[in-house]
Amino acid sequence: MRKQFVNTIESLLAIDERLVLLLGDIGVFGFRNSFVNYPGRVMNVGILEQSTVGVAAGLARAGLVPVVHTIAPFLVERAYEQIKVDLGYQKLGCNLVSVGGSYDYAALGCTHHCPGDVSILQNIPGLEIVVPGNQSEFDSLFRQSYSNGNPTYYRLSERSNKKYNDVVFGKANLIQTGTKATVVAIGPVLDKVIDATKDFDVDVLYYSTIVPFDEEILVRSLKTKLKILVVEPFYSGTISHLILNALPHRSIMMSNIGVPREFLRKYGTAEDHDLAVGLTIENIKKNLKDLINA
Repeated sequence: MRKQFVNTIESLLAIDERLVLLLGDIGVFGFRNSFVNYPGRVMNVGILEQSTVGVAAGLARAGLVPVVHTIAPFLVERAYEQIKVDLGYQKLGCNLVSVGGSYDYAALGCTHHCPGDVSILQNIPGLEIVVPGNQSEFDSLFRQSYSNGNPTYYRLSERSNKKYNDVVFGKANLIQTGTKATVVAIGPVLDKVIDATKDFDVDVLYYSTIVPFDEEILVRSLKTKLKILVVEPFYSGTISHLILNALPHRSIMMSNIGVPREFLRKYGTAEDHDLAVGLTIENIKKNLKDLINA
């Protein structure tokens, strides 16, 4: 997705003079041509994430469309107050593009983990959250929303779904239909969900936009069902409140598979961590079977 991010931004820099890119010492080599072609509109601010968000807010206030890019824990957790106050409270449009969410950079240890980014960003009113499943979906969703005047977080992953879905900002996709339960898949976990559910009589809903949340498709899916399994690539339970808000006064059974809310102290690959926390096809099958039979 990072390569597509570079291609998407460079193509938009060529046609939209309002666009400004601020880097936090990440992606500098990838955007080496942009520094030459668009001097003054592409800047490496350095390891100053809080200041970078503040600068982005000022640029947005002046009528420009800023894009801020660095690793998720540094962008979201280190600069959270600035995102909240400078962008959210001021209602300023800005595009926050991260990499390394959850444990994509597992080999670098827990300081580079960030499974809590979506959880905390949901607390900022008016901030939009996009979790694309592959590079093509990122390109489509970014072009649809980057200049809409709202602060928007794009969570890029090192791993991608094989199939491109025709995604629309703020809408979910119905991937599979069934009668026993509804499975909600978020972003890059869709491939695992499709493999895990192919022998089950269930709906599969795919969300590439978390905020705004598509309540309508979920309500339609659960008209005759009371059981829902959520598979999410960040902290388990992150979108539970969005689901419950969409279904007031409904009694439902909900199960979640995601990253446990604990420090993952071991190193290794992202796939090693998937296995350790249960973000696997086999565990999805087991949880879905248990939910259907409950």
